[in-house]
Amino acid sequence: MHLRNSRRARGPKTADGRTAGTANDRETPTPRGRGTKTATLTGPPPAPPASAPERPRTAQPTHLPADAPILTRHVGPVEAFRRFWPLTLGDRRWMLLVGLCAILAALAETVTILIFAQLTDHALAKGSVSAFWHPAGIWLAVAVIGAVVGYLGHSLAAWTAERFLLRLRARVFTHLQKLPPHFFQRNRRGDLVERLTGDVDAIESLVVSGLVGACAAVFSTLFYAAAALLLRWELALATFVAAPIFFAATRRFTSRLREVSRRQRAADGALTSVVEETLVNVVLTQAYNRQRDEEKRLGREALRWLRASVASARLNALYDQLIEILETLCVLAIIGLGAWEISAGRMTLGQLLAFAAFIGYLYPPIRSLGKLGLTATAATAAADRLLEILDARPAVTDPAPARTTPFPQRAHGELTADDVTFRYPNSPHHNALNAFSFTAHPGQFLVVTGPSGAGKSTLAALLLRFYDPDAGTIRLDGIPVDRLPLADLRRNITLLPQETLVLHDTIERNIACGRESPDPTHQEVVHAAQAADADAFVTALPDGYATVIAPATAALSGGQLQRIAIARAMLRDAPVLILDEPTTGLDTLAAQRILAPLHRLAAGRTTLVITHDLDLAATADRILVLDDGNLTESGTHTELLLHGGLYAELFAGGRPDVGH
Repeated sequence: MHLRNSRRARGPKTADGRTAGTANDRETPTPRGRGTKTATLTGPPPAPPASAPERPRTAQPTHLPADAPILTRHVGPVEAFRRFWPLTLGDRRWMLLVGLCAILAALAETVTILIFAQLTDHALAKGSVSAFWHPAGIWLAVAVIGAVVGYLGHSLAAWTAERFLLRLRARVFTHLQKLPPHFFQRNRRGDLVERLTGDVDAIESLVVSGLVGACAAVFSTLFYAAAALLLRWELALATFVAAPIFFAATRRFTSRLREVSRRQRAADGALTSVVEETLVNVVLTQAYNRQRDEEKRLGREALRWLRASVASARLNALYDQLIEILETLCVLAIIGLGAWEISAGRMTLGQLLAFAAFIGYLYPPIRSLGKLGLTATAATAAADRLLEILDARPAVTDPAPARTTPFPQRAHGELTADDVTFRYPNSPHHNALNAFSFTAHPGQFLVVTGPSGAGKSTLAALLLRFYDPDAGTIRLDGIPVDRLPLADLRRNITLLPQETLVLHDTIERNIACGRESPDPTHQEVVHAAQAADADAFVTALPDGYATVIAPATAALSGGQLQRIAIARAMLRDAPVLILDEPTTGLDTLAAQRILAPLHRLAAGRTTLVITHDLDLAATADRILVLDDGNLTESGTHTELLLHGGLYAELFAGGRPDVGH
């Protein structure tokens, strides 16, 4: 293969058949009252999703359009709990222990109140110091036991909750990485980040913290109610009539809080998205003097968030104050009835004080049970948003074991496409490829060219099996790619995309990530960088290979970043190489600098170059010319120029690119 210098600067192409998705404004609430947590352990890895059924080989698309509105199925608290409860497997014994600690703590509190009644009647009322010491010692011992149990329970509860959070976040993140490109086109990145943070927290507050809190509240209510009945059952029954009022008040607030919480979660996601988009496009913002526009856009989303947050805070505050008034009325009623009982000689002062304490302790857990209903209502909106991710089907999956074809560790590199037809999910009425066929033998150099939107990058997406064709078959070494495990297929293909991909890490790690396993040595990284003509400028940096770079980094030029990517591909050493517009965005000098490394990289590999730069096609073994998804011409550079068709027009610059 020989790659010649580019004569003409080419503009960036658009992805074939793709359109930017609209923002997904699904709304989800997240409780904000939780404290900061830490965790050191993760749960077991999430189970892989069930394999999707084999797609029919017909020309009809089976994808959901990416630009279609997402129809969210709103789940209730019970279904949300059922869907996420399996993730607690492995921690349920600890949750049971947390519940036991909560029961013991409530029991200890009940005993101390009863001891307080004895102290009041026998020591305080009679002024007897000798009657003080024995119950005081018991009180102190019970208090110490209660404190130890409470500390262990709270610590274990936080640890268990964090394990669930890590496991759930890993499950969602793992599934997210399997979803097809069109899913990310119809969801804003900032909104997806919010789902992995705030929405995950909301699910934890329902499944783990909510369950443990409900257990503690139920047993506290039972203990305090039983003790109150033991002291004076008639008076206790009179005060219990207030309990239905608490639950009635909760029901009144539930539906309103659900709607407000949805708006708040949507505003959180939109606000995060605006900030993320502005930071990514800061050059565009500054170059076009859009600072004021971006500030206004952020202000609009911030105002939405402010209104939703204030509405949520008002509802919660109104609920709390209403319950406070109800509790005050109940306590006053108890004191009035208790004074009447004391005057009639049916009750002592100590019993009255203990009874009032039990009732005072009884209402907070009842209130907690009521607020758990509000928390569950808020968490269901988070469940809606997370289940949109977890219920989304990957476009491709590993074949079933019965359909898997044994494959060597390293392929020979023969690629074949037989009558491949494909249409993108967001273009259900337009084929990106129509009955496309070609064969590339090991070591051959093929160029795929044509106008923007002709289907060139679609071929790369199908070869890497980001999608399966709607009709036809793609083979690697004669084996249909849908019969190979994805890891085996992609291990044998190296893709250099048009946009140079960079991790926020050191240059050494950016190069080393090209090899899956085992991890390359430093010397292997250096050899790859030398082959990519990158070693000289890397060693000239103050920190050398330890220099940290990031997407849109200013530390390196576009040509230098491209050579880093070439070094990564050198280290990967796959038999099939796909170069997607390798010179786009580079000036003439930078393009010249990467031609020699690209020549070394392509040597001995089956190479497909997707390009508008037809100077790269002059010495190709074969050129494939696509137009509107159809293979219109095929041959060498000289043959196609003599033919005088579309290739000749594109090479002469006589036909402008037309995207669609």
